[in-house]
Amino acid sequence: MKITITGSLGNISKPLAKQLIKAGHQLTIISSNAEKVAAIEALGATAAIGLVTDVDFLTEAFTGADVVYTMVPPNFGASNYREYVGSIGKNYAKAIEQAGVSRVVNLSSIGAHLNEGTGPIAGNHDVELELNKLSNVAVKHLRAPFFYVNFLSNIDMIRHMGILGSNYPATARLIMVHPEDIAAVAAEELQQEFTGKSVRYLVSDDRTLGPIATVLGTAIGKPELPWVEFTDEQALNGMLQNGLPPEIARNFVEMGTAIRSGILWGDYDQNQPKVKGSINLEAFAEEFADRFQQA
Repeated sequence: MKITITGSLGNISKPLAKQLIKAGHQLTIISSNAEKVAAIEALGATAAIGLVTDVDFLTEAFTGADVVYTMVPPNFGASNYREYVGSIGKNYAKAIEQAGVSRVVNLSSIGAHLNEGTGPIAGNHDVELELNKLSNVAVKHLRAPFFYVNFLSNIDMIRHMGILGSNYPATARLIMVHPEDIAAVAAEELQQEFTGKSVRYLVSDDRTLGPIATVLGTAIGKPELPWVEFTDEQALNGMLQNGLPPEIARNFVEMGTAIRSGILWGDYDQNQPKVKGSINLEAFAEEFADRFQQA
């Protein structure tokens, strides 16, 4: 098949590309960075260099594809993050329609069933709505939870403060996934037929934050590593001090309140996947320990 994927050579798109190329598919990878061309071609794919804000470029990149994989790249410079994410969803929808694509696998997020109160996830809600408006296009939304690799950004917190923490308690539940497990599911869906508009949830592990801190701490020789709950104000100020733009920090704090209340997990619990990903928390902890030692 001819497949076009977005996401350049990111944590999901690179392993996804490798799987699809190994399976014999003709792959086009969209990237905004011309310096990625050589690496994309080295994988055996064709590079399409351009911006996801350019509908004409997207239409050209999607034309001829049997199926397209869409994801919205992060943009921490956005003045309104929800509007940014939604606008890319509209661009994808226009390009898909103009290119005559009949099947789409879209990376979304757990909590995307909610219209508000979820921080950056609200934008994924809007993207799902835009893609679902497409006539005669089958769309599969992959609702992924918290990425394990997000914990890597907490390495400095552990080194300098001796804690892990955010604006939700040690008793809060966190559903997690490894990017490679997302890639495996995306590859499966891209290579099979499906119809209509549907959702598939992903999960690698499901724990509470206290035990998560213990597993990660044990892997780095700090078995007593505590999870500390911050107030929303403390979390916001900490993010701002670490250089996050106010709009992004505000969105992350709101997402934290959604984790604290548990509202993100409602629809997931009613539609849990029958099979988990292959990379559980303990397996990721080994990866985390390697990165901790290198930092």
